[in-house]
Amino acid sequence: MAIYFNSSKRIFTIQTKHTTYQFQADAYGFLLHLYYGPKVEDEMDYILTFADRGFSGNPNDVGADRTYSMDALPQEFPCMGTGDYRSIALAVRDSNGAYSCDLRYEGYRILEGKYALEGLPAVYADPGEAWTLEVYLRDPVTGLKAVLLYGVLPELDIITRSVRVKNEGTEEICIEKISSACLDFLSGDYDLITFYGRHAMERNMQRVPVEHGVQMIQSRRGASSHQYNPAMILAERNACEEFGTCYGMVFVYSGNFRGEVEKDQFNQTRAVLGLSREMFHYPLLPGEAFTAPEVILTCSGQGLQELSHQYHRCIRKHLCRGKYRDQVRPVLVNSWEAAYFHFDCHTILKLAEEAAALGMEMVVLDDGWFGRRDDDNSGLGDWKVNEEKLGCTLGELAQKINEKGLKFGLWIEPEMVSEDSDLYRAHPDWAMSIPGRKPVRARNQLVLDFSREDVRAEVFGQICRVLDSANIEYIKWDMNRSLFDVYSPCVKDQGTVLHKYILGVYDFLEKLMARYPDILIEGCSGGGGRFDAGMLYYTPQIWCSDNTDAIDRLSIQYGTSFVYPSSTVGAHVSAVPNHQTGRITSLRTRGVVAMAGTFGYELDLGKLAEEEKEIVKEQIRCFHQYAPLVQQGDYYRLTDPGKDEAAAWMFVSEDQREALVNIVRLANHGNMTAVYVRLKGLKPEALYEDTDCGKLTRGSALMKAGIPLPLANMDYQSYQIHLVLRQD
Repeated sequence: MAIYFNSSKRIFTIQTKHTTYQFQADAYGFLLHLYYGPKVEDEMDYILTFADRGFSGNPNDVGADRTYSMDALPQEFPCMGTGDYRSIALAVRDSNGAYSCDLRYEGYRILEGKYALEGLPAVYADPGEAWTLEVYLRDPVTGLKAVLLYGVLPELDIITRSVRVKNEGTEEICIEKISSACLDFLSGDYDLITFYGRHAMERNMQRVPVEHGVQMIQSRRGASSHQYNPAMILAERNACEEFGTCYGMVFVYSGNFRGEVEKDQFNQTRAVLGLSREMFHYPLLPGEAFTAPEVILTCSGQGLQELSHQYHRCIRKHLCRGKYRDQVRPVLVNSWEAAYFHFDCHTILKLAEEAAALGMEMVVLDDGWFGRRDDDNSGLGDWKVNEEKLGCTLGELAQKINEKGLKFGLWIEPEMVSEDSDLYRAHPDWAMSIPGRKPVRARNQLVLDFSREDVRAEVFGQICRVLDSANIEYIKWDMNRSLFDVYSPCVKDQGTVLHKYILGVYDFLEKLMARYPDILIEGCSGGGGRFDAGMLYYTPQIWCSDNTDAIDRLSIQYGTSFVYPSSTVGAHVSAVPNHQTGRITSLRTRGVVAMAGTFGYELDLGKLAEEEKEIVKEQIRCFHQYAPLVQQGDYYRLTDPGKDEAAAWMFVSEDQREALVNIVRLANHGNMTAVYVRLKGLKPEALYEDTDCGKLTRGSALMKAGIPLPLANMDYQSYQIHLVLRQD
């Protein structure tokens, strides 16, 4: 068992393979956080210190003891109303309008298996792989009861956190803020690592010192956003890829969020992650309950590399679901950059003919196949096949593509509606807008109110009729604007709308998965605008970015790799000059970069020269050879593309018998200096063969001295080295 309780001291200890998490219900019933970090075998209550801090208040229970203050003590679930002025996890407004909540310990329960969250995505595990701890807290004045949920996957060094609150009082109360996890550190100097960006340039890694005050990331956009990913890492100042202690917090949620890191007046550090406080106001009548989304915690004592491995293993095997979770994904070509809105069945069949000849496995028909949709100004919401534009039925098109030996996929954007659409003309009240105000448009479209079951049911019915009409084996689910004008006429309190919207999206996806278990769903929101752990519960891969430029993708995929495994990263080879940046890179380099994800193509195959077609055939052959290694192997960052002369990464099989090294040269000058890339994850004493040239080299040499790159003869030259163990 991974969870232990010392009844005399009321200390809870969670032990994973390499880490310890510990907290205590003290004599007053406060839940004090004691320790989280590399594994220890002691009880850590001795580290608490008490002093009269001045201007830090004292709970009434402690009488004249001025040394006991919630403003200074480390806490497991800090609430507003106990004298703690730091970032809190829970703020409740009572029936008097006062912001006050004082949760005290009542009991606990330890269960075999991992808890689930109704209506919300969450990590899952078989009963023998996980344990659950429930800790019960209660506020005696309001009657609010909180159940702190801890899921423990010991072998993966994963601890999940959630909280369920219920109004067991007699008056209405309102949740004004709720976070799922809090980590308090009594000492230490940390850096905060976050992942910022914008459309077409997502998840740039940023590392800054944690200084006094509050540092915050958040989304107010109704989705997890291009701007900030809902993930944070606290790292010791000297921590690097292979050294030092670091802590990860990842929110399993696809809507508004807030992450806060605060260094307080006593040099203590607190990290809190959960739902955004903005546009959130959740009343609970007596008997009603609210469940907060999950946070995945992990700690590594061996640097960022191991932290990433822990997240990758968890997400691959215990968050992603469905038929394709462990399968190699089909190599596809998407019609978007090949044809945009301008196509008919002959255009798509020509693309399919070219794809089949090159060894691809799927053709995806992107935007423009439905309603009156020849640009992005109309048609959203009318999920009926435009047979006049296609020149055939969707079933006939799919059949003809299948006859060429290819699967067929389709693009949809269920959450959106165009004002120029039959759906909007019939039901304008189904689009989010504030009464008496003109709506804010984005991409000339509005957002359907997915907090409403009747709206979801109508769209679901339309899409199911399309999916039932043809052999469709892949869906690209897009979402191309942020939410504004947040209002629903069917909701009493508008502060609940954004959360209920996300619950509606999850409900839709859950029903879609249940009805079509053999369809592969890829998530997308203008590329990476909703690339989060919540969506990965429903879509095992997400289009990483609308930016398909290979060099920009190096930075995007580098930042993504800190939390998310390569099997979840939608990555394609596109045309040059690149449609987003105008940059020209070789077809080989574009293939090497895209092979760090699900792999596919996003271009007009008919425009490829014969020499290029042969390169594509070879890329597809290589992908099939390497795909199991890329999808299931351990991922190692070898360089930082933002700082180093080359971007390099590698995949190593679990048994260390095979590795794939990928390098893209970023700097090329006259009389260029030598560049060496040191490998990782190999057996030091083993001999590894380069399968291209047959050269044998010890793992220790490859890791300590590295590989010298050949002198470049062109910009952005790339190298792919396949190593196989030949002798232990």
